[in-house]
Amino acid sequence: MRVIIIGGGIAGLGAAYKVRRAADVGHDVSFSLVERDDRLGGKIWTDISPDPDGGRYIADGGSDSFLTDKTAVHRVAKLLGVFDEECGTIEENKRTFIVKDGRLVEMPDGMMMFAPTKLLPLATSKLYSWPAKFRMAFDLVLPRKVRWAEGETAQDHDETLESLVVRRLGREALDRLAEPLSAGVNGDEASEMSVAGRYPMLLEMEQKHGSLVRGFLAQRTRVEEMKKKYPPKPGAKRRTFFSSFNEGLQFICDRMADAAGREHIRTGVGATAIERSGEGWRVTLSTGEVLDGDAVIVATEVWAAAELLRATDGAIADLLATIPSSSCATALLAFDESDCPFDKRWHGILTPAVERRPLTGVSLTSSKWPDRAPEGRVLLRGFLGGPRDQAVLEQGDEALLELARTQMVELIGIASDARPRYARLFRWEKGMPQYTLGHLDRVDEIERLETGVRGLALAGNAYRGVGVPNALESGERAVTKVLAEAGIILSEDATEERRVY
Repeated sequence: MRVIIIGGGIAGLGAAYKVRRAADVGHDVSFSLVERDDRLGGKIWTDISPDPDGGRYIADGGSDSFLTDKTAVHRVAKLLGVFDEECGTIEENKRTFIVKDGRLVEMPDGMMMFAPTKLLPLATSKLYSWPAKFRMAFDLVLPRKVRWAEGETAQDHDETLESLVVRRLGREALDRLAEPLSAGVNGDEASEMSVAGRYPMLLEMEQKHGSLVRGFLAQRTRVEEMKKKYPPKPGAKRRTFFSSFNEGLQFICDRMADAAGREHIRTGVGATAIERSGEGWRVTLSTGEVLDGDAVIVATEVWAAAELLRATDGAIADLLATIPSSSCATALLAFDESDCPFDKRWHGILTPAVERRPLTGVSLTSSKWPDRAPEGRVLLRGFLGGPRDQAVLEQGDEALLELARTQMVELIGIASDARPRYARLFRWEKGMPQYTLGHLDRVDEIERLETGVRGLALAGNAYRGVGVPNALESGERAVTKVLAEAGIILSEDATEERRVY
């Protein structure tokens, strides 16, 4: 059985590596993977560059981490024998600031997502006005919007993030924290974001506890109890909320490509058409070549998948086209430490839309991760674009780098005449899928139609989670589908995944 994989991001590479594992245990399967870009990794791109004075920068231009609690990356790292290369964030620097009236205000201690779980830090914070603080506390007595009927889920009661947060915690809670969080983490517009698609546990909290604040308090209590029950073992890997790798996040993509077999992977070659060919599939490439296979996995951006499937399955293509995508850019800048006379004990800055700034956020990479910049250098990541400001991306690379620099000068306190020692811009054209209201209903229908098409599977971050582990698992699930249709059941699919971290 030959599987054609279109797309060399972590979803496509996850699929390729799983096909290789199937072959290694004796199944007659192989794959061919094509990637239109000249590199693998998709929106995971680590640039490792030397500094003229010695040392190197390890700079992630796309995703820089994954949630530690999601086990897919850990599991694959263990299979590859590189689990020890994982690293956590520098926790002593773990602070986040929010821009308010052009100044940086530290996020109050005890905030879980956008809900307060500690009274004193909220009361003394300058992030919110006193009316807003009282309005947030009102969540404790505000009745549920509706009680779900037996068997109903968050999907049956979907609403936008704006609707939920304003309803439970008030407008200022949305504008000052929930909106910049959703924009910074997911690239979503709060007024359109599906809570059931992104954070179903928020709707579940309201049902179970009658309050978001009480729900997060219960969650915080559970976390603290687990820490007491299972204290860190001496010499065990330090556990942090986010994880990466010593050599940057692209490390895991490169290792999967190596293990899957780079002789089966082609870069700089895109797919231009997909069609049925008897009982199999035929994929036409940008070179004019044609690949024939028994199955095809489309692991591209959702808009590209819609275009590829238009002639083959119009119903699936139409549904894929209803999932919008926005563009963004990441500006990587490094400065001399002498030009950065500010407290560096923080990880990130979020800029609310109400601040009307082109820079949506900043990450202090050299303080967030170990060994990301040479000694005496400060490495930062600035974020531009997203659904709130697509127009800014019409500027050229140099203009965007300078825009990011001047914004950092204003917000952080970098010397006004400081010039970067390292600078690079990464553009992600239509690379951020938006989970708009009703997203899960659309995905359910896409998957229903996909189930009826033998040898076809979709993978990527546009369906059931944008995180790195979600995308990796989507590629693996795609392989499970097409192999099962050929009567191949892998033992690893029959074994319940155990916690590996």
